[in-house]
Amino acid sequence: MQKTLEEVRKLFEKDRFATESGAVIDEIGERYAKCSLKLSDSHRNALGAVMGGAIFTLADFAFAVAANWQDPGVVSLSANIAYLGTAKGESLTAWAQCVKNGRTTSYYHIDIEDELGNQVAAVTATGYRKLVLEH
Repeated sequence: MQKTLEEVRKLFEKDRFATESGAVIDEIGERYAKCSLKLSDSHRNALGAVMGGAIFTLADFAFAVAANWQDPGVVSLSANIAYLGTAKGESLTAWAQCVKNGRTTSYYHIDIEDELGNQVAAVTATGYRKLVLEH
């Protein structure tokens, strides 16, 4: 059964670090998610730039949503981030898309842009499908 965007948002509100940081699910599709983050002073480092951890949190959240909203049980095995530019504006958007979905491992590419369309970071993530036991 296909889940609605609201059902997926409800499921992932338990991902408290990301959601309490302000990450929001904007779109879902086949092993795809678009998530955004409205920036505040709490996302900035001592120099006033957006903290790398805030950027990575958004990317990791988009990966988690894309990999799990249809079929839960994928955890991150590894992730690489390349910071490509300084974030401008007041929000970030991350697009996570599955490149390869195998029986136990998957590979995702996540692009992060600021609201002006500047690419801020690129992330690759390898997921591992763990056995999910129902209680």
